[in-house]
Amino acid sequence: MPKGTCALCRLTPLDQNHTIEASSQPVAPGTASVVEIPPLACSTEVSEPAANRTVGRTMKKLGTGIVGAALLLALAGCEESARRPVQVRPPVMAASRTAPDEPLPLDSQRLHGAAIFVQRPNGVDLLLRAVQTHLEAGKKYYETGEADQARQEFDQAMNLLVSSGFDLNGDPRLAKVFGDVTTTIQAHEVAASQEAENQMEPKGEPAPIEEIGEVTVSLDPRVKEKAERELKQIRHDLPLTVNEHVLTYLNFFQTSRGRAIVETGLRRAGRYRDMISRVLREEGLPQDLIYLAQAESAFQPAALSRAGARGIWQFMAYRGKEYGLQRSWWIDERQDPEKSTRAAARHLKDLYEEFGDWYLVMAAYNSGPGNVTKGIERTGFADFWELYKRNVLPRETRNYVPIILALTLIAKDPERYAVEVEPEAPLRFDWVKPGHPVDLRLVAETLDVELNTLKLYNPHLLRMVTPVDPNFELRLPEGTGERFETEMMAIPKDKWLSWRRHRVEPGETLMALARKYGVSVRSITDVNSLEEHETLAAGEKLIIPAAARPQPLLGKLVRYRVRRGDTLESVAAQFDVSVAELKKWNGLRGKKVSRGVTLKVYPGGMPASRAARNSKPADRGETGVSPGRSESSGSQPLVHRVREGETLWSIARAYQTTVDALRGANRFLASRQLQPGDELMILLPR
Repeated sequence: MPKGTCALCRLTPLDQNHTIEASSQPVAPGTASVVEIPPLACSTEVSEPAANRTVGRTMKKLGTGIVGAALLLALAGCEESARRPVQVRPPVMAASRTAPDEPLPLDSQRLHGAAIFVQRPNGVDLLLRAVQTHLEAGKKYYETGEADQARQEFDQAMNLLVSSGFDLNGDPRLAKVFGDVTTTIQAHEVAASQEAENQMEPKGEPAPIEEIGEVTVSLDPRVKEKAERELKQIRHDLPLTVNEHVLTYLNFFQTSRGRAIVETGLRRAGRYRDMISRVLREEGLPQDLIYLAQAESAFQPAALSRAGARGIWQFMAYRGKEYGLQRSWWIDERQDPEKSTRAAARHLKDLYEEFGDWYLVMAAYNSGPGNVTKGIERTGFADFWELYKRNVLPRETRNYVPIILALTLIAKDPERYAVEVEPEAPLRFDWVKPGHPVDLRLVAETLDVELNTLKLYNPHLLRMVTPVDPNFELRLPEGTGERFETEMMAIPKDKWLSWRRHRVEPGETLMALARKYGVSVRSITDVNSLEEHETLAAGEKLIIPAAARPQPLLGKLVRYRVRRGDTLESVAAQFDVSVAELKKWNGLRGKKVSRGVTLKVYPGGMPASRAARNSKPADRGETGVSPGRSESSGSQPLVHRVREGETLWSIARAYQTTVDALRGANRFLASRQLQPGDELMILLPR
C-alpha cells in the first residue's frame, strides 16, 4: 500500500485534518436490520492490521438498535493522531460518495459478528407484558377504591396465564409472574373480605324513640280536650294519664314529622300485632304493652339505638342474653320478632313483680331497674310522676313514659288525631329446618320468591347464609315449606352454598348461561340431564353448578375486636368454634383475653376442622391450602373428572378455589397440560 494512503478507504489524504464520515441506510420496518460498514474517508496513513483491529473493537461496542438507520463511527489511529484531535460530524444524508473501486480490506467474520439483528418478541415475552399490564392496572384500580374494576383486571391477568397453553412451571419467568398474580389476588380478596365483614354488627336503622325524645313542642289546648274526651270512650288495660307531659308529645305527633313516625309504626304493626298479642296473652300481660314496641322501634326489627340497643323491643346485648336471646356471627335474636317479644314479655313480668307499678316498670325497662330503685331510695316515692318532678331519672327515661301514653292514645283512635293508615298484612310463614348451611339466594331462586322477602321473614339472620346449627329454623312464606323440602333435595347439601338456580329467559342459550355463571356448558347439561345443543324453553328452571360467593363463606377469615365482658368461651360460642381453635389461631395460652385485642376467627371453624373438630389439623401444603379440606362433610378431598372444553380456570371458578391450589394439589400438572379424563383433587380455599 503506497505511503500516504489510508488503510480503511485506500484514498490519498487531502489535508492534515483527520476526518471520518459515516452514512447509513434505513431498513424496512418489521425486518431484521443489518448494519454494514459505510464508506469512510480519512486523511492519514493507517496500517491495515491496525485498521482491522479498530473496526473490530468498534463493532463489539454496538448493541441492539431500533429498526431503522444505524450509524457507525469508527476511529482509526494514525501517525499524527497523538497531535491532532479527532472530529466526528453527523452524516449528511443528501451527500453521496462514490464507492471505492476495491473492496474494503475487512475481516468478514468480524463484520458478520458485529451485525445488529432486531428480533420480534416471542410468545412468552408478549404474554408476560400483557399479564403485567393487567396486574398493574388492577393495583391502580384497587388503590383508588374501584374494587370491581380491580378484580376484573386481576381475573384477566390470571385468565391469560392459565389459557395460554404454556407450561407455567417450566419457564422461571412464567412461574414467577404466576406467583405474583396469585399472591396479589389473594391479598386483595382477604383485604376486601375483612373490610366488608370485619364488623360483628350489621348496620341498623335509627330507633325513633331517640328522635321523639328530643323534640320541643308547645301545648295546644284543643289537643287536651280531644285526649280527655278519648279517655272516657276507649278501652285500655294500662292506666292512662293525660297531663302536660303527655300532651307535649300528643302535640308533636300532630306535626308532619311526628305524624309520619306514627303512621309508619302503625302501618308496620300489622305484620306483628297478632303475634305480639298472642305472646302477651300467653304471658298474662296487658295488651297495651304493645305500644312500648311502637315507641321503641316503630316495629322495625333492625332498629338500632346510639347505645347499641337493637330490635323491635330494643334489647341491649347483655339483657337479651339474660332472657335467652342468642347472638352470634350468624344471627342476632334481638332482631327476631317473636323470640324478642317473648323475652320482652318475661322481662316486663319480672319488673312488675319487682315494682308493682306499670309506669315504674316502663321506666325500669328503659333505663334499667337499678336507676329506678336508686330514684325511689333517694326520694322515698315509688311513683313515676314524683320521680319525674324531682328529676332523679335520666332525661330519656322521664320522656319515655309520656311518649308511650301519647302513642297509646293515638293508636287507639287514630282518626281523632287525623292519622290515616292501612296496616300491613300479618306475616304468615312455614318453618323448615335445613339441617345444613344454605345460601338465601339459592332458596329464593328455588321457591321463586324475592330475596328481600326472605330477609323480611328472617330479620335475625345477619348473613346471606344460614347458621351451621342443624336445629336452626328458617321461616318461609306460607305454603312454600313443602316445595323447599322437595326441590332443594335435587341439589346435594354440600352444594347449597355454591350452586344456583336460574329461570330461563326468552332467547337464552346454554352457552350464554355458561358465560354468565363462569362454568362449562357440559357441567350445566350434565346436572340437568340436557343435550349440549338443546334449545332452552323460556321459563324453564335450571340448576347451575356455579361457584357463587356467599357472604361469608364458612371458614373465611374475619377479625373480631374483643369487647367488654367478652371471654374466650363467649367469643367461641358466637362464631360456632371451639376455645381450642380460637387459641390456636391466635397463639393464645391463657384463659383470658384483654378488651380491645383483635382476634382472628374462622366462623364455623376451618372446613377441615368442621369435618373433624377435634382431629389433628393436616399439614399445610406448598400452596397454603390444607390438604384435607373439602366441601363435603367427610374428610376426603373432592375428585373432579375433567370434561372436554374445561380449563383449570373454569374448574377453579366452579369450585371457588384458585388455579394455583389446583396445581399444588395435582402435581402431574407440573409436567403436562390438563387433558379431558384427568381426575383432579379439589381442595377448598380458606
